[in-house]
Amino acid sequence: MTLGAVASVILAIGGAALFSSVHKIEEGHTGVYYRGGALLTTTSGPGFHLMLPFITTFKSVQTTLQTDEVKNVPCGTSGGVMIFFDRIEVVNYLVPSAVYGIVRNFTVDYDKALIFNKVHHELNQFCSVHTLQEVYIGLFDQIDENLKLTLQEDLTMMAPGIIIQAVRVTKPNIPESIRRNYELMESERTKLLIAAQTQKVVEKEAETERKRAVIEAEKVAQVAEIKFGQKVMEKETEKKISEIEDSAFLARQKAKADAEFYTAQRTAEANKLKLTPEYLQLMKFKAIAANSKIYFGSEIPHMFMDSGPGSSSWADIQVTVEGGGSRRPWSASGPIADEQH
Repeated sequence: MTLGAVASVILAIGGAALFSSVHKIEEGHTGVYYRGGALLTTTSGPGFHLMLPFITTFKSVQTTLQTDEVKNVPCGTSGGVMIFFDRIEVVNYLVPSAVYGIVRNFTVDYDKALIFNKVHHELNQFCSVHTLQEVYIGLFDQIDENLKLTLQEDLTMMAPGIIIQAVRVTKPNIPESIRRNYELMESERTKLLIAAQTQKVVEKEAETERKRAVIEAEKVAQVAEIKFGQKVMEKETEKKISEIEDSAFLARQKAKADAEFYTAQRTAEANKLKLTPEYLQLMKFKAIAANSKIYFGSEIPHMFMDSGPGSSSWADIQVTVEGGGSRRPWSASGPIADEQH
């Protein structure tokens, strides 16, 4: 063998050793290592890593959310009817710090022992104590939650570090004859529900109509009450206006009467002050001048002026005054005794 051939073999072996020693761990995974079939305590995170070539191997374990599908799970009810669940999905993830312990106890295929087998067991446990009616209809909405809680309790005890996020269970397949009976029953139940809903609609419409009538009556009553109140207010306003006008008229009349009384009172007081002998004498002559006729002449013997020694004064002048239907002789000093004419 030539030197070049030896060098080529050495390079090939070195390249193979280098290739087998360099490996990559993807994000969301943790690497575990085996040497001679024994699990090493060393683990690695995402990225490139080195290991001893040819004698050390590794496996990548997913630590992010993953969905394990368990298909075609048989289940026998308490009444002896065999049913099948087409698919059960278990969403779970493995805590990175628990990877070494889980792999050491249950290998990298831990989900087969801890999830797949447990789902079969727990689901059969559930079906065995419930009737077909409960499993298929009555309690079907509780199967996924019960299965999740039961799996999580067992895993917390057996393999802490595995977290069950959710469980989804499909509707089971049941025998055809039973399925038709359920469909017929569901159809009748649907008709009953439709009838009940129709009745509710009719009752609701009647209730709505009644409420509408009540609202309309209340509206009419409120309008009538408002109008009545307006009329009452108008009448009260008219009454107040009339009272104000009466008060004003009474005040005017009172003021007028008070003014007339005051005028009469003041006039009386003034007249009282005027009632002197001189003023009365003056008023007497004014009345005589205004209402009497004085006759002068020879035919009236009582009208004369005596210039003799005993009658040179105006007080001795006598006149005949005609007034009031009679004639009375007057002198300057007052009336004198009547005489026949």
